[in-house]
Amino acid sequence: MNAPGGFTARSAGPRLRAWARGRWAVPAAAGTLVLASFAASALAGHGWWSDALMVSAAVVAGAPVAVAAWRALTARSIGIDLLVAVAAVGAILVRNFWEAAAVTFLFAVGHALESATLDRTRAALAELVAVLPDAAVVLRDGRQVEVTAADVAAGETVLVKNGAKVPVDGTILRGVGAVDESSVTGESIPAEKVAGDAMFAGTIVTAGLLQVTATGVGEDTTLARIIHRVEEAQDARARAQGFMERFSAWYTPAVIVLAVAVGVLTRDVLLALTLLVVACPGALVISIPVSVVAGIGRAARDGVLVKGGEFLETVARVDAVALDKTGTLTEGRPRLTDVVVLDPAADEDDVLLTAARVEAGSEHPLARAVVDAAAESGHVVVGLPEHTEPVPGRGVLAVLDGVPVAVGNLALLAGRDVVGAGRAAAVMAERAAAGRTPMVVTRGDAVLGVVAVADQVRPDAASMVSRLRAVGVRRIVVLTGDVDPVARAVAAETGVDEVRSGLLPEEKLAAVRDLQREGYTVAMVGDGVNDAPALAAADVGVAMGAAGTRVAIETADVALLGDDLLKVPHAVSLARRTVRTMRQNIVIALVTVAALLTGILVGGVTMAVGMLVHEASVLVVVVNAMRLARRPRSAAAVPGGQDRAARSMRTSASRTTISPPAR
Repeated sequence: MNAPGGFTARSAGPRLRAWARGRWAVPAAAGTLVLASFAASALAGHGWWSDALMVSAAVVAGAPVAVAAWRALTARSIGIDLLVAVAAVGAILVRNFWEAAAVTFLFAVGHALESATLDRTRAALAELVAVLPDAAVVLRDGRQVEVTAADVAAGETVLVKNGAKVPVDGTILRGVGAVDESSVTGESIPAEKVAGDAMFAGTIVTAGLLQVTATGVGEDTTLARIIHRVEEAQDARARAQGFMERFSAWYTPAVIVLAVAVGVLTRDVLLALTLLVVACPGALVISIPVSVVAGIGRAARDGVLVKGGEFLETVARVDAVALDKTGTLTEGRPRLTDVVVLDPAADEDDVLLTAARVEAGSEHPLARAVVDAAAESGHVVVGLPEHTEPVPGRGVLAVLDGVPVAVGNLALLAGRDVVGAGRAAAVMAERAAAGRTPMVVTRGDAVLGVVAVADQVRPDAASMVSRLRAVGVRRIVVLTGDVDPVARAVAAETGVDEVRSGLLPEEKLAAVRDLQREGYTVAMVGDGVNDAPALAAADVGVAMGAAGTRVAIETADVALLGDDLLKVPHAVSLARRTVRTMRQNIVIALVTVAALLTGILVGGVTMAVGMLVHEASVLVVVVNAMRLARRPRSAAAVPGGQDRAARSMRTSASRTTISPPAR
């Protein structure tokens, strides 16, 4: 019969074998033997059997240590395991069996606790892996078929119901819903999704029923790439960690030589062995990697991917931030803001429709804003102009219904005798000063009117700038290819007081180099397209909105998976906390060793006490680093904590405003 709770004798075997292979098996066995030795001494007096039990405890706990020490020696490395093994063997040889058992038992317990707490610092990776979906519902031949997520083929339609995990990366084919994307972007508020929007594997549909066309499956999903990146980042060494490992490579042999010298001079073997135990640099060696793992893990859970410990240290030193304007400080989606009529025979519809018909044949980024505004006003733009001639840096020349027309900046009118050019220049200057990009519209040899577009500043841009200053960034610069009045209007709205406008990609790179020559550690924040040279040249390249971008996830020093600008100051703050924790851990380790060495010289620190204090220092270092893995308590400390809550109360749609015609 089955025992209560479903436990059976048959199931006990695998569980016991699993426990025997676990981290606590050796400490438990050694501890049991130590207790048995004490019990034997108490019941029958001290004898060979109690000594045999104590030696057995030392052998059980020390065998893994000796094996690790031998492997390190064969690899020409001298580590902590060798110090403990030598100390234990020496204690046995001088018949101090309790010291040998105590040292190896405490070292085994410390190793098990260290392993357990280190696993906890990798909780971010474990959480991401747990988010990976197992199953998917696919529409095949009109039927719903449940398959494993890995068996979904690209191009298939996946049905995702309310409460289900999205099993693939894809695009919504049909349906409207809300999706919790916190596992990918760190954004806690569910995002509203409609047909055409992107979806990521591992996110959860909290409302609605969605049909998703699969574009990425299995290892090709954004979440899988994020997990791979976090794995690599947590294993990557920080510069300080490399220094500590080189220091340990010299320090450990030096301790052995010192212990031998002390033993020869004092003829006190136990003192020399105690010195070996006390001088173990365990806490020192682990002080940095455990902090890096915890810091990178916390960042990943907040939607910030850091390439590795070295880059985390660099982010902590950042004191200058260069910001791209379009797509970074602004939303990157220009909208029409003004239609100004300058021809008495025309009206707003005439100006807007003419501009839209010309821009329908243009590849300029601002063209879409004009065409979309015409469509929203009820004007359907069909077909292309009879002739289109783009003029780089100026605008577009075209022929509509046999009449020459043009849309562009004032430079487009140079050398032409156009009626109303002076008035158009005044209107365009006024709109540019307001932070908009104006374009003159001409028909024949007269100005028809002026249209202006503007890219909306992100709601959290100003807060991001103020928080960067609060975390210690001394210089913030906007680098943009846009015209100076527009750039300065955006900078004024966001609180940035330094602007470099009209820059080509190579000029942005030069601007970053200038900051570096002035002694700044520079972070460049951009969308990763035309900012690529500057991102590569900066000390830290930060890519915005990288969740669906394979290249950004794989190559950026820091990748912000969402479009939340507040993650930029959060990343700097977290990096500085991580480096501060590293330094605290180094101090803890060094003070502990110094105190123990003093205790040996003064007297009173035995081998067992030394190992106990040493292992306690290791745990203090690990626990101190684990504080990084906790989410800050205050909403303001979380990326977008208060700002996102405020934004969720606003409507996401913004209407295009058409100004009345000038009189």
